Amino acid sequence: MRIDSATTDVPTAGTQVQILNTKARVAWIKFTAPTANTGLTYVGASDVSSALGYPLGAAGGVDATVELDFRPGTISADALWVDAAVNGEDVAWIAILR
Repeated sequence: MRIDSATTDVPTAGTQVQILNTKARVAWIKFTAPTANTGLTYVGASDVSSALGYPLGAAGGVDATVELDFRPGTISADALWVDAAVNGEDVAWIAILR
């Protein structure tokens, strides 16, 4: 197992961004909207959009984090995507990969 983390930028609102282009297996992942964000960001599969997916609140508020635990199984890292309602927003994440 290993830990990986990054910040994924969504340069254009309404355009999905894949967090990792790899078949690494994710056992656990936590997504957080950084405090500099001004709008909602969204976490989901390849159909995530600026209105569809799990919303993360702006400005690092209470609803700005979601944790996904796939253990004892895993999910392919390339199945996880983010989007935003505002251009240039970020989603920070940390994951346990197998």
